[in-house]
Amino acid sequence: MLALSGGAPVRTRPFPSWPVWDHTDEEALLEVLRSGMWGLGGSKVPEFENRFAAYHGAKYGVAACNGTVTLQVALTALGVGPGDEVIVPGYTFVATGAAVLHVGAIPVIVDIDPDTYNIDPEAVRSAITPRTKCIIPVHVGGNPADMDAIMALAEEHGIAVLEDAAQAHGARIGGRGVGSIGHIGSFSFQATKNLNAGEGGILITDDEELAALCRAYRNCGRFGGAREPVLGWDFRLTEFQAGLLLSQMNRLEEQTRRRDENGRYLAEQLRTVPGIRPLKRLDSVERHAYHLFIFRFSAEEWGVSLDLFIEALAAEGIPCSRGYVPLYRDPLFVTSGQSCPAAWPGLPNSLEQRAYRRMHLPNAERASEEAVWIPHYVLLGSRDDMDDVVEAVRKLYNHREALAKARGSGKAKRYAGLEG
Repeated sequence: MLALSGGAPVRTRPFPSWPVWDHTDEEALLEVLRSGMWGLGGSKVPEFENRFAAYHGAKYGVAACNGTVTLQVALTALGVGPGDEVIVPGYTFVATGAAVLHVGAIPVIVDIDPDTYNIDPEAVRSAITPRTKCIIPVHVGGNPADMDAIMALAEEHGIAVLEDAAQAHGARIGGRGVGSIGHIGSFSFQATKNLNAGEGGILITDDEELAALCRAYRNCGRFGGAREPVLGWDFRLTEFQAGLLLSQMNRLEEQTRRRDENGRYLAEQLRTVPGIRPLKRLDSVERHAYHLFIFRFSAEEWGVSLDLFIEALAAEGIPCSRGYVPLYRDPLFVTSGQSCPAAWPGLPNSLEQRAYRRMHLPNAERASEEAVWIPHYVLLGSRDDMDDVVEAVRKLYNHREALAKARGSGKAKRYAGLEG
């Protein structure tokens, strides 16, 4: 009998908790506390910047207070401003588009690859205009995007590439760490992320001048020395956060290895269930960060709605949720009129012309209606834990006729509200 209908769930034991911490994290925080150097002038922020950048194969790191302002800082350092166009995917957290608006530029929202949910290079090609200044590929769920294709397009047209790797700590493709492939890469350390300090972010790059600009824009516009300041912000990371992140990094390699191993196994097993299609990874992907394990659910094949499936799977003891709405359907871009409420007045390339409300990107729309997300901490479990996930999905499939008649709330939660 289905747990949703009062039967015994497949699983009652909790999955591994998040965040993971022990006495070493306490000591890292106490070390900063006792040092009396809690902000500027401390050693932990530069140490973390160097270590994180090197881990991903980049020369320079610039830490900041979160992974949204890192996008804003990077765009500013790249010279993106009012009237410029920035190509972004239609399936991503709203911060990807909001950062573009913060610098006065225009988000040009394009469709995704239906098999990976990452930005579609051909859609990018079709969207390039003389105003295009930057492309932001997002490594959705920690699954590396097709960076070879994106970088080839960028080189052909002289466009900057800013990788949004907020969910992809430790992921690798084509022999390189994500974030180090584009001109600059952005990561988040918000509470749900695979590397977590409650809040925080970092930019990594091989470009010394770009790194210097990012440091200045993050640090109230100050370069230090005789160089003239720029108009910047106070987006600095604290020594406490950097100390905790250094401690947390000691676990990152093993945690990422385990997530990737369990993610591969889970995908292999779930592909045997009709109507369940785990997202694909490119052949060149060496390691998937699996911030999210995402699979496509066919309501048509099951005769069950996505909301009811998710509610039933959660009742069986498996943490899960729906995913994003298409970016252009986020409240930021939709009003009772047909323009973005964050429109900047007087832009030469006005948001008014974009009419986001009338947009329809078929693959992004489909992803919004078929995606099931399982959070990364589930993949820190054992092989038996993964088998429980598979057993729960198979149980629902075998009882799909009963499930179709079950009474759920009819409204599964979306995960996006937990991000930042």
